[in-house]
Amino acid sequence: MSLFERYLSLWIALAMAAGIAIGTLAPGLVGAVAGAEVASINLVVAVLIWAMVYPMMVGVDFGAVAGVARQPKGLLVTLAVNWLIKPFTMAALAVLFFEHVFAPWIAPEDAAQYIAGLILLGAAPCTAMVFVWSQLTKGDATYTLVQVSVNDLIMVIVFAPIVALLLGVTEIAVPWQTLVLATVLYVALPLAAGLVTRRWLGGPAAVEAFSARAKPWSVAGLVATVLILFGLQGEVILERPGVIVLIAVPILIQSYGIFALAYAAAWVLKVPHRIAAPCALIGTSNFFELAVAVAISLFGLNSGAALATVVGVLVEVPVMLSLVAFANRTRARFAPG
Repeated sequence: MSLFERYLSLWIALAMAAGIAIGTLAPGLVGAVAGAEVASINLVVAVLIWAMVYPMMVGVDFGAVAGVARQPKGLLVTLAVNWLIKPFTMAALAVLFFEHVFAPWIAPEDAAQYIAGLILLGAAPCTAMVFVWSQLTKGDATYTLVQVSVNDLIMVIVFAPIVALLLGVTEIAVPWQTLVLATVLYVALPLAAGLVTRRWLGGPAAVEAFSARAKPWSVAGLVATVLILFGLQGEVILERPGVIVLIAVPILIQSYGIFALAYAAAWVLKVPHRIAAPCALIGTSNFFELAVAVAISLFGLNSGAALATVVGVLVEVPVMLSLVAFANRTRARFAPG
């Protein structure tokens, strides 16, 4: 590992602090970045995520896609955790904390909003950033692509019904623009670019050498993304730190709990680590663009539900980096192959 990669946690912490400082001291600059948005997707952040995802897409071997059928367990763990467990445990934790544990400090109407935002987060598993987490754990690029693609197809069908069930709202306006644009920006375009690059490079050795050279740029993109995300939310963090901490508590419990469940299931089923790590990380990470967009459309821009989804964005990167580190340390405990 390079010096930059070895001290990634330090650079992330500095990026978080710098983002909050820029958001406070240069609101005009942050406003310009925030304004570059289409269908609730910030285009500046999208470009950086694209840069992070692209190096992994170069490693996707379409000739190996058929091999996924010979390793179905990882995909089954991902789908079971994402759609049969995660939305309901997030809803249960949200109700537990905001209707009971935090009830003395939170007004009932605010509590209902925070619960709604957390439910939206729980029902929207990750689409883009999981490629980054998979790359950092040396995950199987082809298998991760299949996991994300199947997950996205299911999300199109079941996201609205699950949210409607848990929120008790029958008319969910799913922002299809956000779903489609995110899929194109984060999956289709990097995949096409990776395929072209792979063909241009030639053999596996050249692909591996290219990926090694591109990885530091991918990590730099992650740091820049964190800086921008915290810059966009710097004012909110400083204005309402106590509320943000309270919202973060069930998100943290959910994140580590879901990872532990999926990772342990993959270990019990003897799933190879290159598949097990991404399969656990997909359910832990969230499709925050979708959650934020739906929260704003249902409850308004300044609602507690929208704030809760934003807190999900702030918590995600540090949590995921800690889980990536844990997955890398426990690699030897998994079945080889």
